[in-house]
Amino acid sequence: MPRTVVVIPTYNERENVAKLVPAVRAAADCDVLVVDDDSPDGTAAAVEALAAADPRVHLVNHRPRLGIGPAYKEGFRRAFALAPDFIVQMDADFSHPAEMLPELLALGATHDLVLGSRYLRGITVVNWPIERLLISYFGNWYVRTVTGMPVRDATGGFKCWRREALAAIAPERVRSNGYAFQIETTYRAWRRGLAISEVPILFVDRVAGESKMTRRVGLEALWIVWWLKLAYRLGRL
Repeated sequence: MPRTVVVIPTYNERENVAKLVPAVRAAADCDVLVVDDDSPDGTAAAVEALAAADPRVHLVNHRPRLGIGPAYKEGFRRAFALAPDFIVQMDADFSHPAEMLPELLALGATHDLVLGSRYLRGITVVNWPIERLLISYFGNWYVRTVTGMPVRDATGGFKCWRREALAAIAPERVRSNGYAFQIETTYRAWRRGLAISEVPILFVDRVAGESKMTRRVGLEALWIVWWLKLAYRLGRL
C-alpha cells in the first residue's frame, strides 16, 4: 500500500491540533508530521502527547520561528526521510477538510500534484470576512494574470504531491517565507511540466486560534510572482 505523510505546520494551534491530528489519522492511512514553529502556547506539548500514544505521529520543533515557508521546507526534509509515496500539505486550523484526503490521494495516483481548490466551482468558502475573501479571490486572479499559470487556486495550502514531483521542484531552493510559498511551489511544478489537477473543496474559516496573515506576508505575494516570471525567463528558477 502506498505510504503517505501529511505535513502540518503550526504556530499557536494547541486547541486545533489536539483534534485535527486524530481526525487526519482517521481519514487516511498516513503518518502525520507536525512542524511547530516555536509556539509559546503549548502546541508542541499537545503533539508530543499524541505522538506518545501513536507512533505514526511525529513532532518537529522548528526554532527559531521563521515562517510557514521554512517550516514546510524542514517538514518536507523530514518527510522524505520516511520514504513516502505521497506528501500532503494542510493547515492546522480545520479549514482544510480531512475527509477529503482519500480523494486527493486517489487523484495523486495519476497526477504529480493535486490542489484542493476554493475557486474551481464558483467560490466554496464559508465564514470568511468579505474583505479577506476578495483579497484571496482577486489575489489568485493577479497570480494567473502575471504568471499565466492555469490554476484557479494558487494560494491554497491543501496539496498532495507525489514524492518524486516534490523532489523535482527542489523545495530547499524556494525563496518565499510566507504564504507566497504556496504560489512558488505550484509555479515551479507547472514550469517543470508536472501533471497538476485541482479538486473542489469546502474551505471553512477557523473557529479557534488566530490567522497568521500579515501585511508583510501579503506584500511578499505581490512581488514574488514578478520575480518568478523573471527568474523563469532568465533560466534561474
